[in-house]
Amino acid sequence: MQSEKNRTQLAALPMSLWALLFVGMSLLYIIGLSLLSRGEGFTSQGPLSLDNYARLGSPVYVKSLLLSMRLAGLTTLICLFMGYPFAYFIAKTRPRVRTWLLILLIAPFWTNALIRIYGWKILFYANGPLNTLLMRLGLIQRPLKLLYTEMSVLVGMVYAMIPFFVLPVYSSVERIDWTMVEASRDLGASPLKAFLTVTVPMTAPGMVAGLVLTFIPSIGLFFISDLLGGSNTMLWGNLIHNELLKSHDMPFAATLSVVLLLLTGLIILLYRRMGGKAENMFF
Repeated sequence: MQSEKNRTQLAALPMSLWALLFVGMSLLYIIGLSLLSRGEGFTSQGPLSLDNYARLGSPVYVKSLLLSMRLAGLTTLICLFMGYPFAYFIAKTRPRVRTWLLILLIAPFWTNALIRIYGWKILFYANGPLNTLLMRLGLIQRPLKLLYTEMSVLVGMVYAMIPFFVLPVYSSVERIDWTMVEASRDLGASPLKAFLTVTVPMTAPGMVAGLVLTFIPSIGLFFISDLLGGSNTMLWGNLIHNELLKSHDMPFAATLSVVLLLLTGLIILLYRRMGGKAENMFF
């Protein structure tokens, strides 16, 4: 028993060293940098202070954080209502059809995300394909303002994030014990009641995992809002990007990153706390 434990610890040693060097040290560096002040160029200087954190109370940063949370929440909800039926449908199809549907779901990852979002930008142009089609059909008289709006950012975020929700839910649906669903139907439950009281609770772990995998990246995305939202949509990730590359204020960019890390850590902690109860959370 002791030798097996030693072998397990030895096998985990490379990963532990990797995490310590490339994750732990990086986090300590970011936290330490956030306590410094801006120097000339891409430099920082002392003394240590909490001045950068005091700046977070500015209405600009509060508004940006609330906007990021709202768009991330809306993205997650849309992925839930669109992705769950799709994942359920994939899991219930024949194996050959299922394989092709999974390929179609994963295929966009073979192309750079920036190129795919540029495709949406072209689609949303005032003289783009969508407006041109609507005008030719006589549905509109003048081009709609589709680009550089919160709606266009939301569409881009849903497009980018929905696979991260579908795949965990599909994995949960595929492992369902369908005899329990059949038993509930035999006991008089309607299809809807059987779905809500049996199917949904059994797929809750995958659903919660999908929600976390969708919500967390959505908060920090910046290239989607840059391309589709412009200056009208300033998310938290955009603030970090601008402070680092435009203002050259590395300490404050680190401060914004620490806030994002704390928020992410809180969500992961809540997910871990819910993990043991996920199967019963809908009863």
